[in-house]
Amino acid sequence: MDERSRRAEAVAEGRINARPGKPRSSGRRGLHPLGLTKGRDGLLYVPESYSADRPAPLAVMLHGAGGDARGGVAPFQPLADEAGLLVFAPDSRRPTWDVIHGGFGADVAYIDEALAWIFDRYAVNPARVAAGGFSDGASYALSIGLTNGGLFTHVIAFSPGFMAPAERQGKPRIYISHGTRDRVLPIDACSRRLVPRLQREGYDLLYREFDGPHTVPGEIAREGLSWFLGAQ
Repeated sequence: MDERSRRAEAVAEGRINARPGKPRSSGRRGLHPLGLTKGRDGLLYVPESYSADRPAPLAVMLHGAGGDARGGVAPFQPLADEAGLLVFAPDSRRPTWDVIHGGFGADVAYIDEALAWIFDRYAVNPARVAAGGFSDGASYALSIGLTNGGLFTHVIAFSPGFMAPAERQGKPRIYISHGTRDRVLPIDACSRRLVPRLQREGYDLLYREFDGPHTVPGEIAREGLSWFLGAQ
């Protein structure tokens, strides 16, 4: 099998091969697009406190259906400076993530390419790499997070609808939140089914229900970040 075929097989199985290492170059701080594709691309937020001699935690934050990278970065950007956190928010190639259309594909390929680009320019702590998101982005975070447990040490799922991991790897820690008045992805059909299943499968999981609709309240975003940075 040639390299192109091996890569296509890895993408179809949802595998991300990029891994943190020693950066070979340096990147700028602040919020900026990666510039890897025309049109739908992704945003990276690098706090002013970032220093190459202190590998930083990284959260890959995924937007909901019909959204874009701005929605992915929004929950964590206000908290990133105080936490020294890198936040990468990709755009889905289509209105929502590939696995929701029937299988892993172009989104996995882009995220893998983007993470390789980031790891080449920024020092990332391999013990603090999260896949996170809201709504469809939360479902996708669970899907790629459990598939790529060798990369993602944590999964942060705000109001997920489902999960569709391929062959699982490792045991990333999981944070799930959901509003009890969610009419978009009702809690009984979604998180209240997902959470017991994940617990039975042995995942270390923190679950938080809140009195609210389909949203990410500020206190929930802060708790999810504090959990990610503090979980051992």
